[in-house]
Amino acid sequence: MSTDARARTAAYLSRFFPVHDLGDDDDIFELGYVSSLFAMQLVAFVEREFGVTVEDEDMDLEHFRTLRALDAFVARKQSARAGV
Repeated sequence: MSTDARARTAAYLSRFFPVHDLGDDDDIFELGYVSSLFAMQLVAFVEREFGVTVEDEDMDLEHFRTLRALDAFVARKQSARAGV
């Protein structure tokens, strides 16, 4: 995972719950940290922080469950935007 992306996402999440022990593959929904309402806040953060647009077809929980999944999702969206 990109150290910068992980750090930025972890810093955002730490504003709402303790993430000091959150691993790249820990499921933040399963751990009870994220509700459906907070999921929408997380989507807004991803769009704002990483300059991507989360489309309706992107609204799959699997993209947002873990730091690793979020990082991969953002990387794909940024690559698509850049035409890579």
